[in-house]
Amino acid sequence: MEQTEGYSQIKKKTLVSTLSLFFQSGYSAFLGLAANLAVTILLSPTVFGIYITTLSIISVLNYFSDIGLAASLIQKKEIKDEDISTTFTVQQAMIITAVTIGFMASNFVKDFYKLPTEGVYLYQALLMSFFISSLKTIPSIFLERKIQFQKIVLVQIVENTVFYLSVIVFALLKFGLQSFTYGVLMRAIVGLVLIYILSPWKIKVGISKESLKGLLKFGVPFQASSFLALFKDDLITLFLGKILGFEALGYIGWAKKWAEAPIRIIMDNISRVLFPVISRIQHDREKIGQIIDKILYYQTLVLAPSIMTIALFMEKVVFIIPKYGKWAPALPLFYLFCLSALFSSYSSPFMNLFNALGKVKISFSIMLAWTVATWILTPLFTTWFGSIGFPLVLLIIASSSLLVSTQARCYVEFHFFHSIHKGIIASLLMGIVMSLLLKIIPNLYMGIVVSATCGIATYYYSLLFLFKTNILKELRSLFVH
Repeated sequence: MEQTEGYSQIKKKTLVSTLSLFFQSGYSAFLGLAANLAVTILLSPTVFGIYITTLSIISVLNYFSDIGLAASLIQKKEIKDEDISTTFTVQQAMIITAVTIGFMASNFVKDFYKLPTEGVYLYQALLMSFFISSLKTIPSIFLERKIQFQKIVLVQIVENTVFYLSVIVFALLKFGLQSFTYGVLMRAIVGLVLIYILSPWKIKVGISKESLKGLLKFGVPFQASSFLALFKDDLITLFLGKILGFEALGYIGWAKKWAEAPIRIIMDNISRVLFPVISRIQHDREKIGQIIDKILYYQTLVLAPSIMTIALFMEKVVFIIPKYGKWAPALPLFYLFCLSALFSSYSSPFMNLFNALGKVKISFSIMLAWTVATWILTPLFTTWFGSIGFPLVLLIIASSSLLVSTQARCYVEFHFFHSIHKGIIASLLMGIVMSLLLKIIPNLYMGIVVSATCGIATYYYSLLFLFKTNILKELRSLFVH
């Protein structure tokens, strides 16, 4: 009886948390894309490339500031006060060390990337915000363990509002790169104050050897896998910035950011909830398999048509918006990133599955293979194909991510292709209709409106008549049940 009530409570919290995250993502995505649009109109590709580069440098420090202790607290069935104080103390010691080294390396970073003075200020502001944000870790862990993401969402909404609006305002005031500098500092401070109001915690310092040993058993391989993700993604960005230059990196960053917007909204939120949820029910493999099937099904219903739509419309958008034609050279990169984003989205549920079940060595092995392949192929493809080489590499790596499902079947039973085929086929039919209409209708604005309307209708009725699936009823059932 207790188990049934437990599942019921977890299901309710999961739904509330997921819907909260999607609301936050929708809000932040709208605000973020508006800010991204404004900033990429007001600022040059070179300035945007500098921002992408400095952001990647801080991401490097972020991975060195943790050894998986936070994830260990979330994955554990029960935690003690010693676990919490140990996690906080060890993590802060590492973060303070990383930030100190980061400040000492300011001149090296400036000379290595030939950053302007404003670029150095941005780099140092990101270091400060990195330290401030780290103080939010424990309060956030409490909320994640309770699957109360709606409170985390509130903090993120306020943070993103402060950041994006401040960046837009300062960019309009001609502050250039400093717009990002002021934005990141304001976001960090506001977020820290709010999280402690919503999830109070009296800071406790201390290290328990026994707790640390238990936490590291899961944390080290988990963080090793995260470190490989850093090495595969953020360090490769720094590499590209050095060999291709800031302008080319600006094009890559622009294309990648727009192409991955749908998966950042959908998969990042699903992953955040999926890890603690599966951790809570890790003993029931049948229910986990059912969850995986539903995630694959619904993510495809939303992601496939979303990526198809932005891929078809982006060329039109670039030439409609004033001063946005400068991003036209990035369109070929954008199309490749769109395809790789769809493929890579299918690895996320399974990587979370492995981690939640404590099978961190498997996720580590997979990430190691992807990292090695990325660093072998990227220099070669960049030499052969220039800036388009990196998107080609990501497409190859993302395509191989579908093989991860084979390993996952060793632990839970699910139905991969049965879960995704409806959304994929309906999206392809939608894409054909929209593409034809965009070519046939001579008026640009009319073409967009008509193709979008007919595309939505095609998707809806393809699911309805071909697969007897009413997507509106499907989505409504999530709220009812």
